[in-house]
Amino acid sequence: MLVLLPPSEGKASSGRGAPLKPESLSLPGLTDAREAVLTELVELCAGDPGQNEKAREVLGLSEGLRGEIAKNAGLRTAGARPAGEIYTGVLYDALGLASLDAAAKKRAARSLLVFSGLWGAVRVNDRIPSYRCSMGVKLPGLGALGSHWRTPMASVLPEAAGDGLVLDLRSAAYAAAWKPKGEVAGRTATVRVLHAPTRKVVSHFNKATKGRIVRSLLSAGAAPKDPVALVEALRDLGYEVEAQAPEKAGKPWALDVLVEEIH
Repeated sequence: MLVLLPPSEGKASSGRGAPLKPESLSLPGLTDAREAVLTELVELCAGDPGQNEKAREVLGLSEGLRGEIAKNAGLRTAGARPAGEIYTGVLYDALGLASLDAAAKKRAARSLLVFSGLWGAVRVNDRIPSYRCSMGVKLPGLGALGSHWRTPMASVLPEAAGDGLVLDLRSAAYAAAWKPKGEVAGRTATVRVLHAPTRKVVSHFNKATKGRIVRSLLSAGAAPKDPVALVEALRDLGYEVEAQAPEKAGKPWALDVLVEEIH
């Protein structure tokens, strides 16, 4: 099982670990594309005040987040920590990687893949510094990051997916960087979380429930091989799930998880 996650906007501080070693990150087929984004992002953020204002506009930062520019300028020398510690926010709080038992942590290291505007995608044990660069950013040189990542992802991600289930929990911006195709798409499931009484998606509990779903699967040692088995596994874990098979080959399954209470 491969679980595709969005990153979080907010991130923990880099800490005092050893600096980033780009060559040590998982998915080495993304190395050149990562270096291109890293180089331009550092250069963009390392200039004079006028350049900093340009960086703020490119990155879509409010005045209160101007400090993120200096953080990006120091990415090559900042301390690095496991990505699972860097990413915070509602989904990651609900997932609670740090409190998983040892076996579940090993499963998380194998199966979770976090998408990123800067790194493309990383595993939760990959050591990275804290940064600010969403997939929606359009860098002056490289252009839109979603487009930048599409070609290298197309060659790297099918291999990472292997022959098992792909559980796609990404938001739309990150899903644009890689869309499963063909046979891989047929064993991919996307998930929406709906408030059962209203059938509406609400952002906060959508993210929290997705985090809980992943935690439940990891803790239970569930290893569904396809979307049908995933539906069975989730129902066994107490979730109310409605599944829609694709109308034609080469498209993912669509799963709705229904939640009674918003929390």
